Amino acid sequence: MKLLCSLVVLFFVLSIEPAFAYLDPGTGSMLLQVILGGVAAIGVALKLFWYKIRAALGLKKATPVADDETA
Repeated sequence: MKLLCSLVVLFFVLSIEPAFAYLDPGTGSMLLQVILGGVAAIGVALKLFWYKIRAALGLKKATPVADDETA
């Protein structure tokens, strides 16, 4: 099994051809925007569902009980 995996990896390594591609500076900017947008989306989703996440993990604070006699 190890020999077969090694042969497959060796085949793919030896069959790689150079790609004559050009990545302009705008591509890096676009990738950075996609990454930052994903981080922002995760942050907003966590903020929206924070109380549900805390309740699911059991980190919910005990709510104070209102005393009817003092009101």
